[in-house]
Amino acid sequence: MTEMQDDSQSTSELIGQFGVGFYSAFLVADRVIVTSKHNNDTQHIWESDSNEFSVINDPRGNTLGRGTTITLVLKEEASDYLELDTVKNLVKKYSQFINFPIYVWSSKTETVEEPIEEEEAKEKEEETDDEAAVEEEEEEKKPKTKKVEKTVWDWELMNDIKPIWQRPSKEVEEDEYKAFYKTFSKEHDDPMAYIHFTAEGEVTFKSILFVPNSAPRGLFDEYGSKKSDFIKLYVRRVFITDDFHDMMPKYLNFVKGVVDSDDLPLNVSRETLQQHKLLKVIRKKLVRKTLDMIKKIAEEKYNDTFWKEFGTNVKLGVIEDHSNRTRLAKLLRFQSSHHESNLTSLDQYVERMKEKQDKIYFMAGASRKEAESSPFVERLLKKGYEVIYLTEPVDEYCIQALPEFDGKRFQNVAKEGVKFEESEKSKESREALEKEFEPLLNWMKDKALKDKIEKAVLSQRLTQSPCALVASQYGWSGNMERIMKAQAYQTGKDISTNYYASQKKTFEINPRHPLIKDMLRRVKENEDDKTLSDLAVVLFETATLRSGYMLPDTKEYGDRIERMLRLSLNIDLDAKVAPTSCMIRKFSLPNKLKGKGGLQYF
Repeated sequence: MTEMQDDSQSTSELIGQFGVGFYSAFLVADRVIVTSKHNNDTQHIWESDSNEFSVINDPRGNTLGRGTTITLVLKEEASDYLELDTVKNLVKKYSQFINFPIYVWSSKTETVEEPIEEEEAKEKEEETDDEAAVEEEEEEKKPKTKKVEKTVWDWELMNDIKPIWQRPSKEVEEDEYKAFYKTFSKEHDDPMAYIHFTAEGEVTFKSILFVPNSAPRGLFDEYGSKKSDFIKLYVRRVFITDDFHDMMPKYLNFVKGVVDSDDLPLNVSRETLQQHKLLKVIRKKLVRKTLDMIKKIAEEKYNDTFWKEFGTNVKLGVIEDHSNRTRLAKLLRFQSSHHESNLTSLDQYVERMKEKQDKIYFMAGASRKEAESSPFVERLLKKGYEVIYLTEPVDEYCIQALPEFDGKRFQNVAKEGVKFEESEKSKESREALEKEFEPLLNWMKDKALKDKIEKAVLSQRLTQSPCALVASQYGWSGNMERIMKAQAYQTGKDISTNYYASQKKTFEINPRHPLIKDMLRRVKENEDDKTLSDLAVVLFETATLRSGYMLPDTKEYGDRIERMLRLSLNIDLDAKVAPTSCMIRKFSLPNKLKGKGGLQYF
């Protein structure tokens, strides 16, 4: 020891071997005193102030019998560690699950029975009435006592909760998992699901993961930037940290659990741990096991509870986690035209697909009612195709991140690309209609709606609506445009938002609709008719609204509707609004409101 004390490098090495945990005592203590007694040796005292140390025989003799005590002489600014609650909290946080019992000398208040003094007993007897005295004589005499509260000091066991993850999962009862979860997470409800496993390979660790029964408060507040403290890392049962950005991906920020590994060093810093290669291996295995756990939740419980609480997390996972996208896609649930209230999975949708159907059809809207009443789904529903309804803002992003599912590509029915298998006869009929309506289509594209649309075509998807506005495959649907504009208002101007929003779209018309048929007739008669042009623009603007888009100029739209109403009611377009003077009328006010003249004019 003396030789090492003279060699600073050797001293540094000694400290490393002695333990960073022990040396850290000097962060709060001016001096550390270790008193130790071995069976076959005298009692010694080792004392150090971190700069130097001394070892002497204990002048008090053998006071321990056997064992070791460590005394910290705390720094003035570290006096908080003299508080009993502080010590208890430290032990519970960092050493709650280590194998060795940890006791803290603490006090508690107990109610005990004490004998009543003679004088006090005499006073009490005098207060007793005669009837009570007779009853007392009949009873067997007992020593008189009273209840008093006393402060009792004793050793309190701090780590009485056993690390159940160290036991084989077959030996742990379900009630034990539930009890551990409630203690560990400070939750009152049972977990929705849990998984207990041992991972082996490049790194070996044991873990228990839980899905809570309800979403934590503020689950998406500061999403991605807020650290998750639900996964606690232990090394050899000693708590290291729960201060992580990357232990679990952002979308699994609701999962709670413990990870215990013997392969990580105890003295690793939190900063180093974030970059530790083994941590990335642990993360990968945790994600896979979490998805396995979620997949095993019973279908009814999954749809009724899990999806309601954590459905958005799964959708975000599809967007963010490329390596697990296929697994996550199987967990997705959506509303669909197949059932009014029950959710459907993509697997179930594919099972119900019609013969020769090669695409998964979906329609996005602000609500189910909006989606299912859209003109885009009319013919699909009529022909018996199932349509998935996307009603949450994140839904369309989620589907866009999925190139396909089970070999089937997704088709947004509000965009180009919706085609139906047709017979030779149907094809001939369609071609004949295209030739018949060519004058109207050309007039719309080149004249009436020249600056508003990319092209005008006959629709294969409309049955009841006269027309619809269809985006290109890479353009925005009406639902996406609404979402993106709302985000742009919150974050400021965005060039890409203006670019996509200003893209021209395809104007599809229904050749079987009476309005469209009459327009064709009138175009053939006189394509320069101003009323006809107004009608075309009104149809376009109405289709814009019904297709989920927003009008850039609502005043102009309102003026145009007014002109159409005037024409339909045979009111002159130049007829003026009656002057204000014609609207003046005389009336009497209540007495308490009358002015000097008694009458007021408005």
